[in-house]
Amino acid sequence: MAEGFVKSITKKSENFSEWYTDVILRAELADYGPAKGTMVIRPYGYAIWERIQAELDKAIKEAGVPNAYFPLFIPEKLLHKEKEHVEGFSPELAVVTVGGGEKLAEPLVVRPTSETIIYSLFAKWISSWRDLPYKINQWCNVVRWEKRPYLFLRTTEFLWQEGHTAHETHKEAVEEVLRALGSYEKLYRELLAVSGVKGIKSQTEKFAGAENTYTYEILIPDGKILQGCTSHDLGQNFSKPFEITFQDKKGKAQFVWQTSWGLSTRSIGGLIMVHGDDRGLVLPPRVAPIQVVVIPIPSTDVKVAKAITKLCQEIKKDLEKGEIRVKIDDREEQSPGWKFNEWELKGVPVRLEIGSRELESGELVAVRRDLGDKIRVPKNQVRKVVKTLLEDIQDNLLGRSERILKENTREAETYGEFKDLMGSKRGFISAFWCEDMDCEEKIKTETKATVRCLSLMAEKQESTCIYCGKKAESRWLFGQSY
Repeated sequence: MAEGFVKSITKKSENFSEWYTDVILRAELADYGPAKGTMVIRPYGYAIWERIQAELDKAIKEAGVPNAYFPLFIPEKLLHKEKEHVEGFSPELAVVTVGGGEKLAEPLVVRPTSETIIYSLFAKWISSWRDLPYKINQWCNVVRWEKRPYLFLRTTEFLWQEGHTAHETHKEAVEEVLRALGSYEKLYRELLAVSGVKGIKSQTEKFAGAENTYTYEILIPDGKILQGCTSHDLGQNFSKPFEITFQDKKGKAQFVWQTSWGLSTRSIGGLIMVHGDDRGLVLPPRVAPIQVVVIPIPSTDVKVAKAITKLCQEIKKDLEKGEIRVKIDDREEQSPGWKFNEWELKGVPVRLEIGSRELESGELVAVRRDLGDKIRVPKNQVRKVVKTLLEDIQDNLLGRSERILKENTREAETYGEFKDLMGSKRGFISAFWCEDMDCEEKIKTETKATVRCLSLMAEKQESTCIYCGKKAESRWLFGQSY
């Protein structure tokens, strides 16, 4: 039975897309909702989101940004105040035209993002330089009509946080944009053990209505790229149409400078794809809802069975004193082998096995999920050893992600090399580009590669565009996106 349990998952190396869906469904992270394109996040998946939410919410509040909540429904006229914004979101909008059995006088848009409704209130709440900076965040759901839904990555409704700030100067706004981006990078690296690239988007790929969009781009082992989050410099593109003004220190009316930034449940999709293997999830300890699962090995000897149960409880209490999240799987209807496979599928970082042999020897068997290594641990040292194991697993997963990023970022000097890489290895392709939108579109049409970002670490160099031969000043990162 245990062997068949593992075989029910498509191998990651054989069909990445099927493997990804299999893992989500069989690890009970999520399921499909009754309405097309919707997703139900199951308790185990939601527990991961709660870990992400708690860590990020703490960082947001430490940055002086309080939480609030704004309505789900947005009067359609508000979206039309910023031309580029409405054009960018129009294909994805869900619009309510009937309410209470009657046709609405004005259609209501179901929130795709909250810039427009929040900024209509900013115009009311901000009047003086003393009100600035004005910062607010909300945790909520948003709706964007997806034609090609993909669990966690693209669903009609998803969860996220969105921060919105208003500032006295553009310099302060840009500093806030980069602060938010830095907090996302820290979350990905320190909590999710996912390495990526901080960069700025091209003008084609930026957020609709922004001056510039900053991003954390994640390389997935199948060679595609996932946008992990975004942080936007909105300039005065919203403050002018929404008339968000303040009286400066000289008594003159000025428009505020704004930012918005967000991270969604898509981060869970990235987590799954980066770390998972043929046996299922591999969760970094810091984000794992359960860090250690204790599995008793049953005995037909009643006295021995009671001793095993007692030791399992003692170990659990000891680990919990070290603030380690522990579960004892004492279900009688499943064999130990079946349980081993189930918890491997769910990605629990460490498994402890306790049976009659462990009672006799005084040593427990610890198995680490990332490497599969078995370690014998004296029972009086379990807490210390497990703590070290969890730290090692976290570091190993980040190191592995960093290696994948490094090994799959390649330079292309000619368009021929570029096409060869996109047709075979994919990954990040570093190439000179003139920043012309026509070149960008032609490259995308011919190779499926989009401009992912210009790394914030990139140095300016004089060269020529790989496509058109015109002057180029920087190497941009290209890749096929999710």
